[in-house]
Amino acid sequence: MAAMTRPVHLVDASLYVFRAWHSMPDEFHDVDGWPVNAVQGFARFVLDLLERQKPERIAVAFDQSLESNFRNALYPAYKANREPAPEELKRQFGHCQALCRALGLAVLSDSRYEADDLIGASLARVRAAGHAGLIISADKDLSQLLAGDDQQWDFARNERWGADGVKARYGVHAHQVADYLGLTGDAIDNIPGVPGIGPKTAAILLAHFGSLDELYERLDEVPFLRMRGSAQHAGRLREHRDIALLSRRLATIAVDAPLPDDLGLCERRDPDAAALEALCEQLRFGPLTRRRLLAT
Repeated sequence: MAAMTRPVHLVDASLYVFRAWHSMPDEFHDVDGWPVNAVQGFARFVLDLLERQKPERIAVAFDQSLESNFRNALYPAYKANREPAPEELKRQFGHCQALCRALGLAVLSDSRYEADDLIGASLARVRAAGHAGLIISADKDLSQLLAGDDQQWDFARNERWGADGVKARYGVHAHQVADYLGLTGDAIDNIPGVPGIGPKTAAILLAHFGSLDELYERLDEVPFLRMRGSAQHAGRLREHRDIALLSRRLATIAVDAPLPDDLGLCERRDPDAAALEALCEQLRFGPLTRRRLLAT
């Protein structure tokens, strides 16, 4: 049934806001003099997506907080390696959300759950209703959600893959991504993983055992694998079992995250022309961007 309907577009917005913040020149300012370079770049991305895809169902997920996420209660060091967003960027995140709402797009944001979790929960909902999902993000963590006709799309590189394409990209199957990160950790999110277990070793272990749970059930077999340093790896795995399981928990997307009451199946609403006009004035968008926004 999913293959008979157009996919629901699920956008990892924060990735594209940060990209615009770092790549767009600091020459754009709103009427109050605050920088809006990230909003300018994000608006161009959203317009390109809408014009290219014309999605009927779409939700745009934002990260709201790095400190109040439920993962910080499990592991206070989670993402503690990241500098807090400056006020100039925080304001622009607010503008980006307002822009999406004015365009009639469903906006997802929660103080306890990350954008990945909100995308996962939305995908679970629309999949249950017979729709496939198209996740717009380059983040490998989101590949753990792929199943059936779902796809992930690295928009900047124009690369798409489904569940059957995850192994070629990352060395493990889609359903093994969280287990893989439990072993290797993730320096970007400050997830520790098992010291000394790198991507190749993790992929070999998961190819042999299938899952992290099965690996620990049969840990005594690890020293006999045809793998360099297998005995040492077995010792590391045994010593750091709790860290591996915690790391997997941190890397696992929470598909039960709460969603807005009015989300439905991510149907796109009619744009709010008055709100778009007001944003164009406030953010000092140029005539081309204004025309594109009002024409979507």
